[in-house]
Amino acid sequence: MNQEVPRVEVRSVVLGAGESYELRLTGRGARGYVWTWQVSGDADAVSVGETAPGRAARALPGETVERTYVVRGRRPGGRARIRFAQVRPPYPQEAPYDEFLLDVEVTGGA
Repeated sequence: MNQEVPRVEVRSVVLGAGESYELRLTGRGARGYVWTWQVSGDADAVSVGETAPGRAARALPGETVERTYVVRGRRPGGRARIRFAQVRPPYPQEAPYDEFLLDVEVTGGA
């Protein structure tokens, strides 16, 4: 069985405390995939949340939908890595369909 290995994109950003960064990722919710995230490093240095899905709730079967996540700097001097992984929850043993790594450094104020 020849399974394609997903390409992992890595991006770095510097945020001031209280400053936010919007990240848009292509979703495949109509195909059963969801984006999950895990924060490593200084986990309290950042917060992560998804904005309202909007059009995603009306996606046609098989259609790709863009998802927007907001990362906010919280603690100056902190460094965190956020790993976004696109997975199908009913199949936790499967490798992610796609992955994205975001390295965040939090500086003084916004």
